[in-house]
Amino acid sequence: MIRFIFGVTWVVSFLVLSIPLMIVEWIIGKFNPALKDKSSLAIVKWAFRVLIWICGTNVIALGEENIPTDTAVLYVANHRSFFDIILTYARVPRLTGYVSKKENEKWPLLNIWMRNLHCLFLDRDNIKEGLKTILEAIEKVKSGISICIFPEGTRNKTSDTFLPFHDGSFKIADKGGVPIIPMTIVNSADIFEDHFPKIKKTTVVIEYGKPVYMNELDKENRKAIGKYVQGIIAETYFKNKEKYDL
Repeated sequence: MIRFIFGVTWVVSFLVLSIPLMIVEWIIGKFNPALKDKSSLAIVKWAFRVLIWICGTNVIALGEENIPTDTAVLYVANHRSFFDIILTYARVPRLTGYVSKKENEKWPLLNIWMRNLHCLFLDRDNIKEGLKTILEAIEKVKSGISICIFPEGTRNKTSDTFLPFHDGSFKIADKGGVPIIPMTIVNSADIFEDHFPKIKKTTVVIEYGKPVYMNELDKENRKAIGKYVQGIIAETYFKNKEKYDL
């Protein structure tokens, strides 16, 4: 429970004590939006790295060289833990907005940092509003901002399984003209969810796959792009689970 208490204390302290920073970021954004993007990214990545350290999480990152540095990308990942966002955002090489459920927009202070980082809030119960979010994400990647989405649509609560990947998520890459980076996360639920409310010291493996370009796929795989990318992630998942004995 000690790590849980320290972790919660750090999150609350950061959000409250960062209020002056939010004001500064707002002012910077009025005159230099690009500088605001850069500083907000650095601040949040630092806060997440501290939280990862507090939780005693050892992260093994593989394949980071597969992430293009000259273009925005669409990160696509399996989703088992709240920590998936924290673990992966701490490593993004450029400004990245995450597609999050609309309910997270209600969290005070946190929602400000999320908007600063171009995160989008998806209404999973409203098809029309959901489409608007996808269209907004397409414009983000066209402007050079990477997007991360969990195409299962929600956290999968069953270990070593995958919910269907929704094909609609991949329109961001298709219409935005950016590569898909399959992002495989192994063992993240062992930090917290698998033994709630304790936070456990553990190892998590994150592997970034080679870029997938929609226009280079054959018609069959392009039509079933969710299943295709899920297959890549599933294969990588079980490979790393066995390799690292997780």
